[in-house]
Amino acid sequence: MADDPVPPQIDTTVPHSARIWNYWLGGKDNYPIDREAGDAYVQVYPGIVDIARVGRHFLARAVRHLAEEAGIRQFLDIGTGLPTVDNTHEVAQRVAPESHIVYVDNDPLVLVHAHALLTSSAEGATSYIEADMRRPDDILSIAQKKLDFDRPIALMLMGVLGHVDSYEEVLSIIRSLMSGLPEGSYLALYDDTDTDDAHNKAQQGYDDTGAVPYRLRPPEQIVGYFDGFDLVEPGVVACESWRPEPTPFEDITKTSTLCGVARKRQA
Repeated sequence: MADDPVPPQIDTTVPHSARIWNYWLGGKDNYPIDREAGDAYVQVYPGIVDIARVGRHFLARAVRHLAEEAGIRQFLDIGTGLPTVDNTHEVAQRVAPESHIVYVDNDPLVLVHAHALLTSSAEGATSYIEADMRRPDDILSIAQKKLDFDRPIALMLMGVLGHVDSYEEVLSIIRSLMSGLPEGSYLALYDDTDTDDAHNKAQQGYDDTGAVPYRLRPPEQIVGYFDGFDLVEPGVVACESWRPEPTPFEDITKTSTLCGVARKRQA
């Protein structure tokens, strides 16, 4: 597990969603407070571990599809989280070594670990932007200095939109980011729904710890994220059902996490 010394900007007295997610995925970048909160969540809703796993596997499939089939060579990954297996640049550059990935997060914990995200193939590149997804214009302004805005870009928003409480603000963030990207760009995301009572109870218990809360949303709102874009088949579906492939994870149960990939329409 995470070893001392702890960087001074990291608070290990309050659970942290990225570290808990890391714990559920079998990582080591977490502290006792995170494992305690993660175990408490699992006691109420054991399915959260499957959600963590299928979300990660969806990211890999979506990036591979975008690189292999859509020909995307640029990725803007917002709300990056802690490095783990099959990060966006690793998946993309296995398909197309010349791919350029820009990671975006405003979490000091992620910044500490950013060196692990800044590895790259010789032909490609990775970059890191410290910015808040609630300020999409700032993100686009900096990203324009790192990516070629004359070529399509894939926007990645994986399991992060619940950190924004207002649904209208979430829609505004998505629209602002996508409107600033070139024609032919893509949106790829997943998010958790509020359809399972045990999940809702576990999430409320987590929010009550003083950690940054996460809002679970009705399925129709997640579908609404993609309004105005052309969905790639099979549309908005449970993560484990999006172009499924053999998974390294065993005994995955059906989840309530929805995902999708969509293309920006021509003006």
